[in-house]
Amino acid sequence: MKAEYINPFVKASVDILTQMTQLKFNVGRPTVKGSPCSANNIVILIGITGEIKGQAMLSFDEKMALNIVSKMMGGMEVKELDEISKSALSELGNMILGNSATLLFNAGVKVDITPPTLMMGTNLSISSDQLQPICVPLETEDNKIELNIFVKE
Repeated sequence: MKAEYINPFVKASVDILTQMTQLKFNVGRPTVKGSPCSANNIVILIGITGEIKGQAMLSFDEKMALNIVSKMMGGMEVKELDEISKSALSELGNMILGNSATLLFNAGVKVDITPPTLMMGTNLSISSDQLQPICVPLETEDNKIELNIFVKE
């Protein structure tokens, strides 16, 4: 998988997460995961179509999700993932992937994204037909988000 396909997703993720949460995110070392790949208990999954095809997945635990939603709500503490919180997380995925699509378009790669799917549960694993995800950890001082990118030309 070409780095020029991965870098826009990483840049958009860090930019949008920083803008929405005011947290500093450090990009960890990318790794290739096998399929199926395990996920934390909250997943935002968005499809990618066009010149590259696949999916992008943001995966994090409930503590991180509540922190993100609290920051998105202007600092109001959110203690549970209700429908508004889930909608905010889905919109976060939309913003990240929309920004990624724009960066890819500016680099000459035309893509579209699907509406986000928010999944919650324990022991989640995601399989993708013949695609090995690239996992990029996005870490704060006390937590992390995994950005998994499953794409092919």
